[in-house]
Amino acid sequence: MDISGYTQLLCLIGSPVGHSGSPAMYNYCFEKQGMDYAYLAFDIKKEETAEAIRALKLLHVKGFNVTMPCKTAAKDCCDELSQAAELIGAVNTVVNDQGRLVGHNTDGLGWVQGCRANGIEIKGKKMTIAGSGGAATAITITSALEGIREMSVFAMKDSFYSNAEATVEKIRSHVPGCRVNLYDLSDKAKFYEEIGDSELFTNATRVGMKPLDGESLIGDLHVFRKGLAVSDVVYNPQMTKLLADARAAGCRIVTGLDMLVWQGAEAFRLYTGQEMPVAEVMEGVKGGWKHGKNS
Repeated sequence: MDISGYTQLLCLIGSPVGHSGSPAMYNYCFEKQGMDYAYLAFDIKKEETAEAIRALKLLHVKGFNVTMPCKTAAKDCCDELSQAAELIGAVNTVVNDQGRLVGHNTDGLGWVQGCRANGIEIKGKKMTIAGSGGAATAITITSALEGIREMSVFAMKDSFYSNAEATVEKIRSHVPGCRVNLYDLSDKAKFYEEIGDSELFTNATRVGMKPLDGESLIGDLHVFRKGLAVSDVVYNPQMTKLLADARAAGCRIVTGLDMLVWQGAEAFRLYTGQEMPVAEVMEGVKGGWKHGKNS
């Protein structure tokens, strides 16, 4: 890749970022498609977010991804927010539109597009989802905006439960056509009942991720059935116990890697107006690119 005085810069901000696979992913795409862009990663602490964004704007950086712990602070630095970013309350992608910073959150749409790429349409369907953190918030809000019919959200009654309550109220207020209910994740009978009445089940918790790899929220494998699609936001390991059990039972599955790559593809489109070569990127990540989430 040749860097010139015309090369446009894109980057990732957050901390830590040394593990991120975003530079490899985006720079591969730019070189593959002959685009005069370069992508770097900058380690920025939460309290440095506003100062860093002012500097990026001064340097006319075309756009940037935002990872933890800077997502919420970055939202407050934007001049405009997409509907999803505003409702989610955090941004992971910012586009510099001639000096006007437009904030987006591509996490939820990445999950939706990952489902569609695997032949699973969410519109008009019912989903049960477990989790109350950032990934769960992005998925539930974006799913509501994308036309899902009903959602049953299960969350532990811990310090994050209020976040789940707030998310449910936002959906009820802003997307009244979507029916959404909130339940205690410790109520296993209700949990299994709702999965049994759903076309999709999504794990948006850390269960399945190291050091919880080898664990699953689903203890009763009879819950899995043909006709149920199962997704997981965990992408390392790529095949979690949840997904392995679901696939063995004949369920269609969507991996966390699908969400990871497709949310990057949406950011790529927002930055460049072009489509990312998703199939090649997916193979590259599976083949050993450093795993990192730019969201």
